[in-house]
Amino acid sequence: MQTTLTSKGQVTIPRDVRQHFGLKQGMAITFEIEGDHIALRPARSSRQAQASGFGLIKSRRKGVPVDLDVASLVTDAP
Repeated sequence: MQTTLTSKGQVTIPRDVRQHFGLKQGMAITFEIEGDHIALRPARSSRQAQASGFGLIKSRRKGVPVDLDVASLVTDAP
């Protein structure tokens, strides 16, 4: 498949390619340089980025003070 680059640097992604990869109007995509090739991929959405669950649970405990001296917590064993 071939397409033409416009004077504004735009290209039309062929319909078959859009359908194959599920690209929809308004979706964000990324361009990556891979050696002598350009890879175009759907950008990860914030939903996909949160799939790990990291940072989703909030603690009810108070935070540790910024000026806490960890060494002051160490005690000598008997």
